[in-house]
Amino acid sequence: MKNVEKYARGYFMSPETSLKWSRKEYITEAPIWCSVDLRDGNQALVVPMNLEEKLEYFKLLVDIGFKEIEVGFPAASETEFTFLRTLIEQDLIPDDVTIQVLTQSREHIIRKTFESLQGAKKAVVHLYNSTSVAQREQVFRKSKEEIIDIALAGAKLLKQCAEETEGNFQFQYSPESFTGTEVDFALDICNGVLDVWKPRADNPVIINLPATVSMSMPHIYASQIEYMSEHLNYREHVILSLHPHNDRGTGVADAELGMLAGAQRVEGTLFGNGERTGNVDIVTLALNMYSHGVEPKLNFENIPAIISVYERLTKMTVGERHPYGGELVFTAFSGSHQDAIAKGMKWREEKERRHWSVPYLLIDPKDIGRTYEGDIIRINSQSGKGGIGYVLQQKYGLDLPPKMRENFGYCVKNVSDQLQKELLPDEIYDIFLKEYVNIKTPVELVKYHFADSADFQTIITIRTGNEVKEITGEGNGRLDAINNALQCHLGMDYTDLVYKEHAQETGSKSQAVSYIGITALDGSVYWGCGIDVDIMTSSVKALFSAVNQMSRY
Repeated sequence: MKNVEKYARGYFMSPETSLKWSRKEYITEAPIWCSVDLRDGNQALVVPMNLEEKLEYFKLLVDIGFKEIEVGFPAASETEFTFLRTLIEQDLIPDDVTIQVLTQSREHIIRKTFESLQGAKKAVVHLYNSTSVAQREQVFRKSKEEIIDIALAGAKLLKQCAEETEGNFQFQYSPESFTGTEVDFALDICNGVLDVWKPRADNPVIINLPATVSMSMPHIYASQIEYMSEHLNYREHVILSLHPHNDRGTGVADAELGMLAGAQRVEGTLFGNGERTGNVDIVTLALNMYSHGVEPKLNFENIPAIISVYERLTKMTVGERHPYGGELVFTAFSGSHQDAIAKGMKWREEKERRHWSVPYLLIDPKDIGRTYEGDIIRINSQSGKGGIGYVLQQKYGLDLPPKMRENFGYCVKNVSDQLQKELLPDEIYDIFLKEYVNIKTPVELVKYHFADSADFQTIITIRTGNEVKEITGEGNGRLDAINNALQCHLGMDYTDLVYKEHAQETGSKSQAVSYIGITALDGSVYWGCGIDVDIMTSSVKALFSAVNQMSRY
């Protein structure tokens, strides 16, 4: 690409290189989750949510299990201010939920923020000012010392306003644009703020280190977090928090490695909504932990319902391939994938395994409200016999013999390829009925009965076109007698009659299903299926269907 020389790495390595986080295998417990959907996610919408929509969204977050929810920037607009006052005055905030508000380190904004918080049971007041080289030089045109003065003045005013305002307040500080800030300078400014607030065991302070713009590979961010974690003053009374954005597509990785590096708290949004490429996706983070057997302390057991509310209120859409939530993320179209999944599901049923280990499926879709039917295996021209057989078995109770499943698979793939579309389960079932079940042409079974004889003799009434006649046969069993009668009458030669039967449960009724395969002299195999309330009749219908298939070709 042209102009590559225009770009240079804009982040800063930690003064001390430390990779302790890299020796940890996985995250062992959930962090403190803080949703910022109603600030970051809302301000990024083309049409921001109105009061009623914000109230509904707040309830959704509470129902999911968030214990810390940022409710906006109350000094920024009348809607934001009114929303916060409504939550407080109408007592809509559960006792175990802490609200959070954001304020710049500017006096009139801080005072307006505390005005909005009058009477809050518990609130985090989140103070920030930008610290990066780019912001210092280009936006504020201030020295490091002047930037520190802004932070300390804001910290002191927060402390004063908290003492003057009715409510219960916890403080949070963010060196905004942390990832573009010299790490030792970020440490100096954070420690200066901590010296003003003097956190205690009963009132810890949150230090939030945002990847306001994601600028480095995730391991660099982790090393920056680890350095800060190990050098912050009052560390035992500090809650170290992350706020990753997703500019490089690494928001989840940044958060996960940051937690390994010592972070105890994560700010993010549902499905990664937020400015530019968005914030870190808390749904993905939480369910990644869940996939490792770690309780995420958020409830995503009905993810389709959550998506429905999310999309309606934000007017955003969850992409089809979005982790966990996307419509197609548990779906296999590939034949080899479908076959492995179908066999894995059957193996799991047979073995009754405690731990989930089905090929290609990271977690059980049912655990987050998805269904096997229609979610896991969907059929198009790329699908294989395993997936097609799985659909018939799961939805319609048809357990085809392996060779018949292969034969039917080619039939379905050809239809999908010709139509250039995905086939729904009902369409697949209709194809099966049309091609294999109770086929009546060119030879139709009218009726049959067996003579009372030790040598299994049968009399069959058949219809060919407009002609009805009786044929007879005998054999070493009833089906063999009917088979011999048909071969003799039709002058057909075939061998290796393959037979399988089972019951098909349909609601409160049960029918017998039989499958029969016959092999012609040239090696071609033809299949038929019979379905009837009587097991013998279903077998006879399956034989007629197979013979009719052979007669067609």
